Amino acid sequence: MSACRALRRHPSRRRTTLLAAGSALAALVLTACGSGGPKSGGQTQFVQGSGGVELVKDKDGRQDAPDLSGKTLDGKDLDVAKDPEFKGKIVVLNVWGSWCSPCRAEAKNLVKVANDYKDKGVQFVGLDTRDPDPSNAIAFEKQFAVPYPSLHDSSGKLLLRFPKGSLNPQAIPSTIFIDRNGKIAARALKGLGEDELRETLDPLIAEK
Repeated sequence: MSACRALRRHPSRRRTTLLAAGSALAALVLTACGSGGPKSGGQTQFVQGSGGVELVKDKDGRQDAPDLSGKTLDGKDLDVAKDPEFKGKIVVLNVWGSWCSPCRAEAKNLVKVANDYKDKGVQFVGLDTRDPDPSNAIAFEKQFAVPYPSLHDSSGKLLLRFPKGSLNPQAIPSTIFIDRNGKIAARALKGLGEDELRETLDPLIAEK
């Protein structure tokens, strides 16, 4: 499917890493630019929410979000766990690509809600994937006036950091909701509308 249309001394380790990255990207290719139905994770406490958003209502049953750090599209270093703009806030992580039609369709909704909720302890961040040339992604952000940064992850390495069995991103677009304690609270494997974003965020904001 098209996109909407060293370790010299340890060759085996390098090969294993490359195979793992390739497998992850191949899985995303299969679900790229599709709505993708949510999938429950067996031993985890997922609850089907409105609009196909999966939730972990029990805060004690949530898993830690992985390290989300790297270079943004404008070349700056960003560590979501340590950056003052993110620390102690609810984080909305949107996985997207400039080539993805559903990503373009939901962009205005993400921008609207990000602006509306910036004073409510919510910070959005993008994760741009499978965009080898960042200029396309930068043009995307300018077109939709995206007010938040995006990590550039063309190889899919950041996606591999999500723990297996968690509410991890398995499609493009995907949106992950991380609570104030750095735990994965909800996930959507599709483009989201304004109402769906608000209905997922409001209960997280109300949590004590």
